[in-house]
Amino acid sequence: MSDDAPYLGRNCVTPYPKSEVARRWLWLLVQATLFRWSPRPWHGWRAWLLRRFGAEIAGPVVVFPTVRVVFPWRLHLAARSMLGPHVIVYNLAPVRLGFGANVSQHAHLCAGTHDFARWDMPLVTAPITVGPNAWLGADVFVGPGVTIGELCVVGARSVVVQDLPPRHVCVGSPCRPARVRPDPA
Repeated sequence: MSDDAPYLGRNCVTPYPKSEVARRWLWLLVQATLFRWSPRPWHGWRAWLLRRFGAEIAGPVVVFPTVRVVFPWRLHLAARSMLGPHVIVYNLAPVRLGFGANVSQHAHLCAGTHDFARWDMPLVTAPITVGPNAWLGADVFVGPGVTIGELCVVGARSVVVQDLPPRHVCVGSPCRPARVRPDPA
């Protein structure tokens, strides 16, 4: 093929202004040191660091030191929510966790993709919302634009690419409701 043949990513440019790129680099430095090296029980310290970088955090939360957040200023955590060990919050759009929402280890919340129908593959983003007291099991992937309903349980290793109803146990790839979840005792 010739050098002038079309290719994916041709003429691709960053959608972010230089000020936001600089802010992200500063956050990466803080996340790789003060955040990551903090002792495991210091959830309040990590929440404080996230707040300093613009995260909206209402009340006490649990955030493990191995959590990776791309843009703290697009993270919204309600009280009693939890981001477990090794969770990736790829929040190119806002990511919101409701009261008591629990995201288990190695889960990946991905609020962005690319328009593969265009050669320049521009960034496409959409927010993710995890409802109150919802639980995402280990290694769950949640794609852009997804809302997970209140008290929903998402089984381990599920791939969530569409909204999930409240009060259901959902599993699979793609993730689907399997049964109604009874109220916790």
